[in-house]
Amino acid sequence: MSAILTVMRAGPLSSIQDEGRFGMLLHGISASGPMDRAAFALAGQLSGGGSGGIEFTTAGLDIRLASGTCQVGFAGGDFVVRHNGMVQDWPGTVLLETGDTLAVTPGSWGNYGYLRFDADIVAKPMMGSIATSSRAGLGGIEGRALRVGDVIELSGGGGTGTVPVLPEQAEGAIRVIWGLHADSFPQELRQRFLDGTFTISPRLDRMGVRLDDVDGVFADAKVLSLVSDAIVPGDIQILGDGSPIVLMRDHQPTGGYPRIATVVTVDLDRFAQLRPGTSVAFTPITLDHAHQLLRSRQR
Repeated sequence: MSAILTVMRAGPLSSIQDEGRFGMLLHGISASGPMDRAAFALAGQLSGGGSGGIEFTTAGLDIRLASGTCQVGFAGGDFVVRHNGMVQDWPGTVLLETGDTLAVTPGSWGNYGYLRFDADIVAKPMMGSIATSSRAGLGGIEGRALRVGDVIELSGGGGTGTVPVLPEQAEGAIRVIWGLHADSFPQELRQRFLDGTFTISPRLDRMGVRLDDVDGVFADAKVLSLVSDAIVPGDIQILGDGSPIVLMRDHQPTGGYPRIATVVTVDLDRFAQLRPGTSVAFTPITLDHAHQLLRSRQR
């Protein structure tokens, strides 16, 4: 099976992703992969399990099937999808035939959505993955975001598909474990961090999400500059000016600012979908609890 897609409209952060390139941090390369891993997996279940997919943002995406046929699954956030102008259920799946169009526009919540197909995206693997890392210039199409006119080839038969399972929609505060440098902050300041209100800033991308410190929690904090060491997705760094930033999938390999906490893996998808202006609070759990949550999600 083969098919050819043409990109007719793409937001500035639209990109080809797969599960990510792991084990490369020692070479200075973050894993990349989908910002919302559960939604990416759901779109794959809906489509039939071809490898790779397209991640898009609230800027939306339009594609046209130039040749062939393919099943496409879509999931993530809340978006409106139109197949040849007709609104479809979201999340959901449709069969595209030659000449068909698929147009995606934003709905009421969420930053990221996904298109997956019943065939594999043809792209040259870089360090074992086709995931786009625009920071490192790897993967996807020339290591960059998608552009109008880009052509994406699909090949192979994908998987057999499975019955889709909607990801758990947790609510409330974002769960964290205390970070490597939590003890660098006084106990009173750590409590203010938990009691305070933060807002998602418009300054967000695949590398990190800055938080507006509404209550001035870190306004007077004596933030240390440290020797750089390895960081992971979800780390909450406190920058030199007191601004908190949550590091995301395309994070830099090392950081020299203290990390007060780390968003647990099972809540990182939910955090990534919070739109600018949304209030966010944090609550601590133990490392054992975080591991239990992750194991229960992987069953």
